[in-house]
Amino acid sequence: MRDALPAPAGTSPTIRRRRKRGMKKAKAGCRRPLMVYDRVKVSTLLVGTFFLLAFLKMADNPLIGFGDGVRMTFNSYGWLLTLVSLDIIRQLHYFVAERSAKYWSVVGRVENFVKAPWNRLTSFTQYRLLRIFRFVAIAVLGAFVLSAAFDTEPIRAWMEALVRLWQALPTILQFVAYLLLAILQFVAIFWFLSKGGVEVLMPEDIKTSFDDVWGQDQVVARVKETLSLLEDPDLIEAKGGYVPGGILLYGPPGTGKTLIAEALAGETGKPFVLIEPGAFQAMFLGVNILKVKSLYRKLRKLALRYGGVVAFFDEADVLGRRAMSTVPQRGTRALPGSAVTITTSPLNPAGLDSLAYLSPVSQAVVLGQVDGMVGPKVDQLVVPGGGGDLGTLNAILASMQGLKKPRGFINRIKRALGMKPSNPPKYRILHVMATNLPDSLDEALLRPGRIDRKFRVGYPSREGRIRTYRGYLDKVKNSLTEADVERLATSSPYSSGAVIKDIVNEGLMAALRDGREVIEWRDIIAAKSLKEHGVTDGFEYIDRERHAIAIHEACHAIAAYRLKADFQIDVATIERRGDVGGFVSRVPIVERMFEWKTELENDIQISIASLVGERMFFDGDSTNGVGGDLDNATRLALVMESRWGMGENIASHSVLVAGSAGGAGNGGNGKQPEDDLKASPVLGERVEKRLREIYDRTRTMLEANRYEILCLAHALEWHRTLNGADVEAVINRVRGPIVDGSVYAVDSVRATLEAYHAEAAHLHRTGQGQPRLPDVKAVITATLTPATSGT
Repeated sequence: MRDALPAPAGTSPTIRRRRKRGMKKAKAGCRRPLMVYDRVKVSTLLVGTFFLLAFLKMADNPLIGFGDGVRMTFNSYGWLLTLVSLDIIRQLHYFVAERSAKYWSVVGRVENFVKAPWNRLTSFTQYRLLRIFRFVAIAVLGAFVLSAAFDTEPIRAWMEALVRLWQALPTILQFVAYLLLAILQFVAIFWFLSKGGVEVLMPEDIKTSFDDVWGQDQVVARVKETLSLLEDPDLIEAKGGYVPGGILLYGPPGTGKTLIAEALAGETGKPFVLIEPGAFQAMFLGVNILKVKSLYRKLRKLALRYGGVVAFFDEADVLGRRAMSTVPQRGTRALPGSAVTITTSPLNPAGLDSLAYLSPVSQAVVLGQVDGMVGPKVDQLVVPGGGGDLGTLNAILASMQGLKKPRGFINRIKRALGMKPSNPPKYRILHVMATNLPDSLDEALLRPGRIDRKFRVGYPSREGRIRTYRGYLDKVKNSLTEADVERLATSSPYSSGAVIKDIVNEGLMAALRDGREVIEWRDIIAAKSLKEHGVTDGFEYIDRERHAIAIHEACHAIAAYRLKADFQIDVATIERRGDVGGFVSRVPIVERMFEWKTELENDIQISIASLVGERMFFDGDSTNGVGGDLDNATRLALVMESRWGMGENIASHSVLVAGSAGGAGNGGNGKQPEDDLKASPVLGERVEKRLREIYDRTRTMLEANRYEILCLAHALEWHRTLNGADVEAVINRVRGPIVDGSVYAVDSVRATLEAYHAEAAHLHRTGQGQPRLPDVKAVITATLTPATSGT
């Protein structure tokens, strides 16, 4: 009748919570109501025992019916129904006490007086005594049931049961053996499936060190700091802190995340456990969870034996991906100085050949990623479903920082004997995870306590790229100077360590293809162009079209060289790649966050320089090849007028469009710049006016550089592709690394190039014949020969 009183103060919180869930609120002055289970449990047990005895009577004699069996059981075990009657009376007493305050005020005092000795016992003693009472009661009832089954006295019933059990033991053991054999088959299968995908490396197994990681000095310094705390935990724990339990390395592919982890393995004096991305993928349900348990069992053993262990999860997004998440798109790369990404394709790694002369901000505008430029974020998409198995993720989360419970066989024995288990040891496990998709990881995985430190392994800085190029070039024979390496690093702003390594290797292949072992500047330039822009189609233009394309690209290059001091030309080419007949690529010398109005207008000038140049050199005629350039210029001018306050108005038309559509003024998210024309009919006229003003400025600039355009066009026709240094050499008429631009400083060459262009323009108008590309060195030789012979 312990439910008649409040729970003792010493009752455990678990028992109190269980009682609270089933409690009903008592009426004022009445006894607290009992749960349904407490009302019927005793009577149900006694009645069930009574009918079980009756069925045993019927089993002994098939001629006995159910009524006779109940009658015979009542004659022999009627006291069971007497106990049932007493329990019913007790329940009636409780029923009245729960509803009558007057009745409970009298009977409650008597009940409390009778139970006073019991209440003086501790809650643990009460629990033990009640458990003994239940055991004795079940043993007594079992003795009567067994005595009826074996037709013997109750005092001998249990002994008879043990004797019969011993006699049946061979059969039971045989059955158990078969059962264990079947179980062991499944255990063996699942044990085999739970292995694999995990490799333990000791420090002496790996020769990579942090000295082999170039261009990521900030990240390496932080990783070294974390590693030093794992090696000597007292450095921080003695001062009240704790050793970080996890590191997340995230960033674009190829930037050195795995290399940093490999260097960590070589530097640490602890075991290094490499977990492959597909280690927890299994075809049978539950095997992946067994793999997680097996992994952490191994990690705990290694941590205890060596004082710590490092666990490296490569491609962690495979395991820790949310069911629904917002992640950066694959096949995109981030633009520096903005929060936009530029879509790329596997066949064209850069994906920007036709836009390569624009700055990153202008490229984003042309590609319709204006909204993504606001705030520190990247283009995102929702990934339906989850990449990782939810059970695997939950098992990893629980194992990384779950309940610290005592483990081991000895602790199980102690717990079974009621003894206090030993306190769990401190397992020093450092989790290192690498991923390209940090936004896809579950927040529970990234919280402090599991992943305490997060480091972005991004594209290396210019100094980092110089160090990386030097590191890989030092491994091969090369003739590159320090200036060459610095220019190469400047022209590779988006190159990761893996890309730089690949470029150097491709340069070595180019040298070997020419029968050389020493890498030259031209080999590196050819390798860089191949990796960034892909293989050319090998398409041969007719001479007239080749000259027109060269003029087109030369105008882009001259405008880019004259107008943008913070950029340098990386490559200019007229070799066809897919739908792109040629292009001029620029790279930033310094990485910046924003661009000014004048700089964006310079981008527009560079875009429309092709149209201006074609009209200027071909008597007002032009090709449809300028269509993409005009699209770029128009879209950029439209955004400047409508959204960036760089025109006549201040208001952002994207907000006006959203408001007119019934929106809440969300800044035009999802709206393209063309939609801004709906807010202002005169916006298109202002864009056209701006473009005409810029057109006139561009024509003036190109007219002042007419001969430079002809020189560069001739060099492009002669060499097909020029690197940035050679483009500048031709423009300035000096010797370059590969192309000798000083030949264009001779007066006779100027006349020759003018005559060649005049012939090409005439044949363009008539549509007949092909111009003959002059050899400027032959022209110079022919010019100097008479003077030499005269002396």
